[in-house]
Amino acid sequence: MSEATNANRKLTLKLLAAVVAMFGFGFALVPLYDIMCDVLGINGKTNSESVLQPQGMVPDTSRSIRVEFMAHNHNNVPWSFAPKQIAMDVHPGQVIQTAYLAQNLSSRDIVGQAVPSVSPGLGATYFNKIECFCFNQQPLSAAAKTEMPLIFYIEPDIPQSIHTLTLSYTLYDISERAAENELAKASQPIKSDAVQGATP
Repeated sequence: MSEATNANRKLTLKLLAAVVAMFGFGFALVPLYDIMCDVLGINGKTNSESVLQPQGMVPDTSRSIRVEFMAHNHNNVPWSFAPKQIAMDVHPGQVIQTAYLAQNLSSRDIVGQAVPSVSPGLGATYFNKIECFCFNQQPLSAAAKTEMPLIFYIEPDIPQSIHTLTLSYTLYDISERAAENELAKASQPIKSDAVQGATP
């Protein structure tokens, strides 16, 4: 009987360790995704720009690309999170403005972080975000709702073989990590500009 008890205890400990490991991995997914895409240059990572319209870029009105918008909540984040438009036809080189809509359905404040990806992967490098809610954390109070802007364009030299792009966002709850970062900032000592005991 004691051997069976010991075996059950060992199995329980192993299962608990696996649960903790999976939970930690879930929190690490967002930074790991960014690091992997930066280092490996793999698909899905969209370009970001800081200017409203690239100089000399003229929309190619002779063709249109269908852009489909999707949204996913990681680990059942209690938000209503969806694109304002499910799809639109876009001319390459045309600057487009749209938005995603979010509402916090829980009774607590939540800080969200959206991670984008574009498929097919070949088209990701031609998709440029000028303004995106995914650039920043998105704090949302309990029961609050918001409209999160997205401005983008597709480069005119996108291959002719690409007729449809799917822009998908996965929403993560990073409330605990954001709180830890704020606590770390608050606990940092204040640096003084005054130089004491300086000699000429």
